[in-house]
Amino acid sequence: MKSVFFGLILMLLCACKNSETKTENTMETQEELKSEVPFYIGTYTDGDSKGIYKLSLLEDGSFTKPALVAEASNPSFLSFNSKKDILLAVNENDPGTIESFRVEGDTLLQVSKSQTGGAHPCFVTINDKGYVLVANYSGGNLGLLKLDTKDGGLSELLDVEQHEGKGTTDRQEGPHAHSAWFIPDGSGVISADLGTNQLWFSQINTKTDKLEPSETQKLDFPEGAGPRHLVFHPNNGFIYVLNELDNTIAQIAKSGENYSVTSITSILPEGFEDYSKAADIHISKDGKFIYASNRGHNSIAILEVAKDGSLSLLANEPTKGKDPRNFQLTPDENFVIVANQNSDNLVSYKRNSETGLMTYVSEISASAPVCILFE
Repeated sequence: MKSVFFGLILMLLCACKNSETKTENTMETQEELKSEVPFYIGTYTDGDSKGIYKLSLLEDGSFTKPALVAEASNPSFLSFNSKKDILLAVNENDPGTIESFRVEGDTLLQVSKSQTGGAHPCFVTINDKGYVLVANYSGGNLGLLKLDTKDGGLSELLDVEQHEGKGTTDRQEGPHAHSAWFIPDGSGVISADLGTNQLWFSQINTKTDKLEPSETQKLDFPEGAGPRHLVFHPNNGFIYVLNELDNTIAQIAKSGENYSVTSITSILPEGFEDYSKAADIHISKDGKFIYASNRGHNSIAILEVAKDGSLSLLANEPTKGKDPRNFQLTPDENFVIVANQNSDNLVSYKRNSETGLMTYVSEISASAPVCILFE
């Protein structure tokens, strides 16, 4: 009888222990899930990559393993609609195309595919009304489409804004539209053209679904600048344009209907004279710091924004890889993730919100990563 009694006691103790362990494991799993920040990467597919991948940044700044979620050809730039249930990806080919995907858990399901109106599209953005703008680099133009808010399908190409002109240096033999941006106040569209060395301004006529370029307004940049991407300051009204060819940031002010360049700041350390070309730019939500990537110097430039909107270079953080094309601040801005295109790796940094500085944390292999998009 004693052996039976002790056996029952032992079984009860084991059951309690297993229940406690199961509860602890469940709590740990839930905590891990809460601490993961999922994101997508766009890639070039002329090597080992097959398309769009998804992974997560963990609470300690390390990464989960990238998983292929959609096969695509050179999906070099990604964007979400406002609900974040439809992902747009340009296919940087000739002719250029754009695909829409519905987000279904950890899978992307293709909904539609359309022409972009030019060769080698390298940028896409969408506004709350569903208008989609694509910058075609080799085509030197913008493509206008519209996304169906119900089924996530893309319209056929609605219109093309063809740029004309050229600059004075290499890669400025003709227009090269590199990005397009909806002005936050809803007043129109700005596109950065590296080839013509200008910002172009236009409106979308919502009755005709056509782009209407300004006949009088274009902003010329210093010779050989090569405007590529830009950010809007959240508070002071300035626009900051990243110039790829001369590795600078131009501060842009608006007076009435006119824009002007008010200052130019280098994103390279003093004395650096080797070849480098800028790629991407982002601003912190509080407007205190601007970050920009240098390919060649292989660094993230960290700049402080003064009260008058002018910039000062604080530091250049090495990217632990070659040719940092795209990078992003995490939604909470506690980390920065950098995509090093030609060393096939992603690198994470802890960000200090007070100083703006970055500290290396971790890295992971990823084939030809060129765009980061947080879910």
